[in-house]
Amino acid sequence: MGANSEQADHNVAAAQALLKNDRLPFHRKITYGFTDMAGNLLYCIVGSYMLYFFTNVFGLGVGTAGSLLLLGRFIDALGAPVMGVLVDHTHSKYGKSRPWFLWMALPFTIFIWLLFTTPNLGSTAKIVYAGGMYILAELAYTAMSTPITSVLPNLTSNSDDRMSANSIRLVLGNVGNFFAVTFIMPLASAVGHGNDQRGWSIAVGIYAVIGFILLLIGFLDMREKNIENDEIVTIKESLKATKGNWPWILIVAANLIYWTAYSARNAALPYYFQYNLDDKGLISFFNGFSIIQIIGMASVPLFVKFLHKWGTTVFMLAMTMVGQVWIGLAGSNVTSALIGWCLACIGSGSACTMFFAMVGDTVDFGEWKSGVRANGLLTAMGASFCIQMGSGFGSFIAAKIMAAFGFSAAKATQTASSMSSISFTFIWIPVIIYAVSLVLMIVYRKWERHEPIVTEELAERHAQANEEA
Repeated sequence: MGANSEQADHNVAAAQALLKNDRLPFHRKITYGFTDMAGNLLYCIVGSYMLYFFTNVFGLGVGTAGSLLLLGRFIDALGAPVMGVLVDHTHSKYGKSRPWFLWMALPFTIFIWLLFTTPNLGSTAKIVYAGGMYILAELAYTAMSTPITSVLPNLTSNSDDRMSANSIRLVLGNVGNFFAVTFIMPLASAVGHGNDQRGWSIAVGIYAVIGFILLLIGFLDMREKNIENDEIVTIKESLKATKGNWPWILIVAANLIYWTAYSARNAALPYYFQYNLDDKGLISFFNGFSIIQIIGMASVPLFVKFLHKWGTTVFMLAMTMVGQVWIGLAGSNVTSALIGWCLACIGSGSACTMFFAMVGDTVDFGEWKSGVRANGLLTAMGASFCIQMGSGFGSFIAAKIMAAFGFSAAKATQTASSMSSISFTFIWIPVIIYAVSLVLMIVYRKWERHEPIVTEELAERHAQANEEA
């Protein structure tokens, strides 16, 4: 009995030492953030302008464009769990997730560029090209973005460092988003010299080169822990990690709903300012102000100390909803609408930060409950799948509502019903959908309270495994 007690005390001491020494250097948190900066620099162009580009530059009907977006996202969403399984099956000298940044940097940047390059094709061929390139670009993004989330639990087991690294990642990702949504239209206009199709191709090409460089820097500086002990996780074992993993189920559902609301808002934004407020210049102006969400992202660790993770997420989602309602009440008052927009951006950006951080915690819960550490599948479903599927649903909802009320890019002036549908989609649809995500995060509170037990027991298991090795 005494020997067992001494061994248990030894394991606890070893576990505490393991947690104390497992820290992530600040420079690595920065270069880790470069991966998301690169992804957002290009992917946020897709998320914010794809529907607009298809209708107003590429020349597709809004109904056709909306259907392509849903179909493409659906196919790519199915690719997310496949990508997660591939990560779990990866075994290399670089680890499981890190090598994918090297392998996918070039395909991702090239396909995004081709997506915004418009060849001279007939109507049917144009639809096929648009749909094909959209699917390839989305699949490449999934293969590149899945490791961004799956690698974090393997960079450090320290919860504070994970939260800090994730916040820095999201801040830098927002910098990428800022340059994507703020300057891509003016740059395309400047380099296109009146030819929008040529301008978009050149502008996105410039962004693609920058994104490629950032991904390589992130890969070169990144280090995964304990890769010599990595084992290939089978599909059956990966699925085992989802069984009874209620924190993961809640995060997947809440994050999927969040991205549906967020994408419906972003898809309708260019139309709202061009047609409802009759000022196309406000598109880049308001998108530029989305950089303010960095304030919320950077302060997330502080909020978590007082409100915990579930409470911080609920607070930020509520702030987002208040901001959306404020925009609706502001009407044509641009100054007032900008205040509401800033509130909505701070709230939505911070909530996004929380979802990415919490999905990493569900990996720990899955290992604690099943004995299987399925980083790839759990984070792919909790992040990439939610982004892809939610973005597809959001863009489809926006396109179908606008199409149902008679929107056509060929008309310089839209009907009253068309503009009402744009306003409803941009302002009120997100409020309704965000509310559902908020309720799910209140339910999540129960599981967050259980995390200290999971962390301590896992550390003891790892310490014991190191002793036996």
